[in-house]
Amino acid sequence: MYPKFPTVIMKKYKHIIWDWNGTLLDDRWLCVEAINQSLDKRNMPTLSESQYKEIFCFPVKDYYKKVGFTFDQEPFHVAGDEFVAYYGNQFNRVDLHDEAIPVLNKIKASGRSQSVLSAGKQEFLNDWIQEHNLSDYFIKVLGIDNQYATGKTALGLAWMDELDFDSHEVVMVGDTIHDSEVADAMGIDCVLVENGHVSRERLETTGRKVLSNLSEFLKIIN
Repeated sequence: MYPKFPTVIMKKYKHIIWDWNGTLLDDRWLCVEAINQSLDKRNMPTLSESQYKEIFCFPVKDYYKKVGFTFDQEPFHVAGDEFVAYYGNQFNRVDLHDEAIPVLNKIKASGRSQSVLSAGKQEFLNDWIQEHNLSDYFIKVLGIDNQYATGKTALGLAWMDELDFDSHEVVMVGDTIHDSEVADAMGIDCVLVENGHVSRERLETTGRKVLSNLSEFLKIIN
């Protein structure tokens, strides 16, 4: 069981750390499409978006096992590389969540600083932030050094050492159980949104405050 975290009081925060995929970026549908092309290629059952939200997890290799990969016939990186290639080729079809820009603008106008901490590869993340014209919102954009979504916790710990804020002045906004775990390791609060990659029921097992969308975060931060 995850611990029950205290109710967050948003007005105390001076810095917001955003997860990217699923939180600001509305890319769940593409992730489902990408994994389904690998599953279909191997004559394995494909996923609906609701099924995906019930099984997606980190590390990503465990998620692949949940959808049926055994890696007896081929190593993980074969299917993993297929996903990355498909996603990268289709990325221009993906938009931000409708609420993302209004929320980012409101927080910026309030004088709070913002950053991105992502399990996406740094070079891809840089391109994605530029693609969506978001560079001016963030004091730093942090991605990992591999394409298999490992290393986010270490990246977050290093960022906390660099940030000129106390831990109680920082909050993470994410959409997965892993985001809660990363925030816990960083010693900061966390709020989760259910319109990303994980179902509300699973997010609620963390004990964190779970929001329906980013607009709800905008309402409670002021």
